[in-house]
Amino acid sequence: MPFTSAVSRSDRMLPHAARRPRAWRWLAVLAVVLCVHWIAAQWVERNRETFTSGNTAHVPVQIALLTPERIERSPAETAPHPAPPPEHKARAAASKPREHVLTALRSGPAPVTAASAPAAEAASSAASAAAASTAASAATAGSAPAGGHAPASQAAPGVKFSVPPSGDLQYDTFYNGVRNQPGTIHWSSDGKIYDMVVSMPVPFIGTFSYSSHGHVDAFGLAPDQYIEKRGHRAEDVAIFNRTTKQIAFTKTPASLPLSDGAQDRFSMVMQLASLVRGDPDAYKPGVTRQFFVVDNDSGEIWPIETIGDETIRTQQGYVSARHFMRLPRHAGDQRRIDVWLAPSLGWLPARILQTEPNGTEIQLVWSGPLSPPGGNGNATSTGNGGSATASGNPASTAPSAPDSPMAPDTAPAPVPDKP
Repeated sequence: MPFTSAVSRSDRMLPHAARRPRAWRWLAVLAVVLCVHWIAAQWVERNRETFTSGNTAHVPVQIALLTPERIERSPAETAPHPAPPPEHKARAAASKPREHVLTALRSGPAPVTAASAPAAEAASSAASAAAASTAASAATAGSAPAGGHAPASQAAPGVKFSVPPSGDLQYDTFYNGVRNQPGTIHWSSDGKIYDMVVSMPVPFIGTFSYSSHGHVDAFGLAPDQYIEKRGHRAEDVAIFNRTTKQIAFTKTPASLPLSDGAQDRFSMVMQLASLVRGDPDAYKPGVTRQFFVVDNDSGEIWPIETIGDETIRTQQGYVSARHFMRLPRHAGDQRRIDVWLAPSLGWLPARILQTEPNGTEIQLVWSGPLSPPGGNGNATSTGNGGSATASGNPASTAPSAPDSPMAPDTAPAPVPDKP
């Protein structure tokens, strides 16, 4: 019996002895997991900049707020004005007294008395002064066109505005830092109309395409139609009806009033580029310009603030660019849009970054040559010529030489005059 009780006691102790190694084993595994997590947290903390866009720089204090204004129109873009009517009236008023004085002097065969002599001298001096002032005004009016400078009264005042040169712009695309297939921005404008198509591939979804077509009016770029297509989804269209002053959408029956200077999501980038091209010194750090921007179903004010000049790394090298960032539109707004415009590229966008509220980043980075399309930027005056020049083939511009208005004057005319 004693033996039996001893055996039963040992049997009862076996499960406790077996549990001890298992408990220590789980404690060891837990310690290893905690250690690995701690090491991973330390590594992520040290390499935080690798996972962020690097654009969390402190936004400078706002020093100016710019709202949509009329752009400056050159005399060639405005209706030709004749000579100012007041000037004609002044000339006529000056000429009549002169003719009257000369007639009085010619028709006076009778001797001039001493009493009338001072009056005659005063009249003659007045006539000479009027003639001198008329000659001076005529000389000034004649010298202005000769010097090539139009009078300030002939140009419509406003903010400086210069449309970027036309071209097919090449970009590297990134989705959360991972390189994807190349993207493109097709941009063309002749100063009167414009066309913009942004194409960007997105993994597992398809190509995102954004199209903006319109013209140039007194406030700059004026979209007529904005088309947005994401992957295989149907197109969403926003129509800017200038006749009814309304913005209509295909995605929703709602409509919006069309205000002056209204832009779509991507024409806003070129509108900003045109304004900065016109007056780069006006966009200092802290300066904010407001745009009314239309999406595929709504519209709102976008405050775009100038952050400052930064260096962008591209496939062809480094390029200096001016950083612009959309400020939060309301409390809790986590979506960001950053644009970098490069002066060496004709102030075209060198980088565009969109950050979604969930942290997803989609960006375009310039991958073409570090020079503006068209070389000398002549594409701003003629749209078709700009596209040909942007191709980089100098020979493609040769056939257009005879069509130039100066061609007939520079080729055959001097031949007969040679000795």
